[in-house]
Amino acid sequence: RLGSVIAYFTSAKFLLYLGHALSTWGDRMWHFAVSVFLVELYGNSLLLTAVYGLVVAGSVLLLGALIGDWVDKNSRLKVAQTSLVVQNSSVILCGVILMIIFLFKTQLLTLYHGWLLTLCYILVITIANIANLASTATAITIQRDWIVVVAGEDRSKLADMNATIRRIDQLTNILAPMAVGQIMTFGSPMIGCGFISGWNLMSMCVEYLLLWKVYQKTPTLARKSAKVEASELKQLNVKKESDTKPPEGVQLIIEKDVTGFEPQQGGRKEKEVGCTARIAEPFITFRDGWVAYYNQPVFLAGMGLAFLYMTVLGFDCITTGYAYTQGLSGSVLSLLMGASAVTGIMGTVAFTWLRRKCGLIRTGLISGVAQFACLILCAISVFMPGSPMDLTVSPFADISARLFENEPLPTIASPEPEMIFATGMPNLLNGSIASANGDPEMSPEPVPLISVSLLFAGVIAARVGLWSFDLTVTQLLQENVIESERGIINGVQNSMNYLLDLLHFIMVILAPNPEAFGLLVLISVSFVAMGHIMYFRFAQKSLGKQLFVCHTPDPKAAPDSSPPGNTSTV
Repeated sequence: RLGSVIAYFTSAKFLLYLGHALSTWGDRMWHFAVSVFLVELYGNSLLLTAVYGLVVAGSVLLLGALIGDWVDKNSRLKVAQTSLVVQNSSVILCGVILMIIFLFKTQLLTLYHGWLLTLCYILVITIANIANLASTATAITIQRDWIVVVAGEDRSKLADMNATIRRIDQLTNILAPMAVGQIMTFGSPMIGCGFISGWNLMSMCVEYLLLWKVYQKTPTLARKSAKVEASELKQLNVKKESDTKPPEGVQLIIEKDVTGFEPQQGGRKEKEVGCTARIAEPFITFRDGWVAYYNQPVFLAGMGLAFLYMTVLGFDCITTGYAYTQGLSGSVLSLLMGASAVTGIMGTVAFTWLRRKCGLIRTGLISGVAQFACLILCAISVFMPGSPMDLTVSPFADISARLFENEPLPTIASPEPEMIFATGMPNLLNGSIASANGDPEMSPEPVPLISVSLLFAGVIAARVGLWSFDLTVTQLLQENVIESERGIINGVQNSMNYLLDLLHFIMVILAPNPEAFGLLVLISVSFVAMGHIMYFRFAQKSLGKQLFVCHTPDPKAAPDSSPPGNTSTV
């Protein structure tokens, strides 16, 4: 027994879990802290935080395919180690710059009329964005590629590993921000910067060692198919490659890795053509990546997952801000967030059980039905007592009033810190902020809690189906995307997720007043429904008449987990 315990704790699987836990813990601390730091630096304004969020989302949207292509073209160990070092070094550098700004902010304001401080802000956002792009590369290579190779041909083992990774994510989502929040509360933002920088330095060294150990324990990680390079993303560019490509795909990837393009002969004209081709390569890769994603047999499943990002029904800044307007305190919201983490972990357990009983594709169907059924409670809450929804009020009333009546924006004298940090929706907090300023005329009247209670009951309960569905689509992508395209396809999937996430923020910007939040809830439920309809169509095409025939599959073969006719399963 002791030998088996030691064998588990030294196995590649456990070392992969440990490395992911360290990486995710650092990520969650940084993502929480950087938003708070930017708010603190800019005088309790959300401008820098909003700019940072827009830059991050836009960068992944535009560069997701290129990052994935880089993952595919290079060796696994090189990709993992490079992205790890770039990510952690960027966070450490950001932490140092933020510490300097906190220490010398007054002096920086006076230098060059404040332009030096502005340059520091730009530098922080740029480096933080580089860290996020490197984190995206790490997630693609570890969670979409390494984990598949470590699991081997055992799909039940792959499902269990995916579920464990998600449980680690759920726990760190709650615990890491709490830890760094306590340090910043009882210390200072500068101490928080120092702690995060020190953590990332230590974590980088340990993770680097763990990656090397996993690589040594799994010899198959050293073998990587390069077939995609010979055919340029499933022969989307056959004409361009047909005259010069050698039959051996591996040799071609090595040549491209060194020179970028095949050598051309001739004079200045050929060199100019080569230069033009180099400039055009990122755009060609971007196009080919999206076309290859569209041609995947699991395209509809991936789109279904992406549509779930177009929602306000989650524990983000928007829903939190709305909750404050409905009378919920910060302590109640923290308890609700803890409950959502518990239901999320229940979703990972449900996924592994359902997959064993009904197969992978049917698990996605059941999870989708469960999530949508719970979100019906959110739709009902819109029409219950206490809901501020008023369709007679224009969604743009709050914006137009200030634009055309020249009314000043509400000033924030001394709001409670947790109210500012918890929400990116200052318009939703007008009543609460006025109350904090001590204006009795603006104090909000108590509202019935039936509506908001139903809303959060639906959101929390839906996490079971949401995370089970997320794991289903994740494993479908792992099993049905050929090894040499995993990077670029998952990069495009990340871009789709960020695109729909951006759209949901734009939706809120266009309708920021509380009276319109009910409309946003209904739109969100509609997008979730459309996402699951796409998945249903995928399942119908994959399983045909056996769609509703539930049976216990072979855990290793899992014949119903891939669409018929697809020969690229792992």
